[in-house]
Amino acid sequence: MLEIFLKTLPFFALMGVGYTAGRTRFFPAEATAYLTKFVFYFALTAMLFRFAATLPVAELFDAQFASAYLLGSVVVYLLVTLVAKARGLPVAEAAIEAQCGIIGNMGFLGLPMLAVLLGKAAIGPIMMILSIDLIVFSSLVVILITGSRDGRMSFGVLASVGKGVLKNPMVMSMAAGLLWSAANLPIPAPANEFLTILGDAATPGALFAIGASLAYKSAERMSVAIWLSFAKLVLHPIAVGICALLIFDVVRFDAGVMIAAASLPVAGNVYILAQHYNVAPHRVSATILVSTLVSILTISLVISWVGTF
Repeated sequence: MLEIFLKTLPFFALMGVGYTAGRTRFFPAEATAYLTKFVFYFALTAMLFRFAATLPVAELFDAQFASAYLLGSVVVYLLVTLVAKARGLPVAEAAIEAQCGIIGNMGFLGLPMLAVLLGKAAIGPIMMILSIDLIVFSSLVVILITGSRDGRMSFGVLASVGKGVLKNPMVMSMAAGLLWSAANLPIPAPANEFLTILGDAATPGALFAIGASLAYKSAERMSVAIWLSFAKLVLHPIAVGICALLIFDVVRFDAGVMIAAASLPVAGNVYILAQHYNVAPHRVSATILVSTLVSILTISLVISWVGTF
């Protein structure tokens, strides 16, 4: 446990540096927004393309793995939705809370950290989870919010969701990399060096940006934030772990990666969605803050356990 905690500490220390820079306003909110754009559109895109282009296509999709992750996530999604509806919340707010319960910070925290802590063999499962989150659940929340406001589901809504998925640089970089891999093409040495240098900026840039953004997060609605953080950090890894190990018999190492990924704190893009649609942004902000702080300990516990797989 202590050994894993010490290995994760540098990642959270980078977030702490970003938080301090944001809190003291040495790194203002506008600078954080531009750093996030750099990581999202350039550094992370380069990292994902390079990983996908050097990954055999067969390693990316595993029906048992995908089924286990989907089932476990859907169970938690429905549970959080039911709790929200029992509190009398409308569909849009229930959908945002459910999103908090299952969408972890895979792109900015999970991919760089788990690839280091669990090894390169974890990259395939991580990218599969990232694909499911981006294509399935990120589309679902937009459909639920938009549909509940319009009172019906229209082709325009579905078309807009489809365009949003296709315009997502993480989705496009993974797709382009897999096409490159399927064509069995080597990456030319200068291009590989370029992608490596740019991709290496993703980890420190993303962690610093996460920390800086936390400095501007609200700590309101703490009781709800604690419940949603519990759903994300405890219920989600338990649910996918049961599905992976007891129902679908996923390869143990891959199951360990899935459980570790499910233990990640709530992703920042949930807040972006909440803010864009003006659906409980302060509640989501508080949940991101609480889940990220608590995950400093819980991630070490989970990775210590799955490391025995």
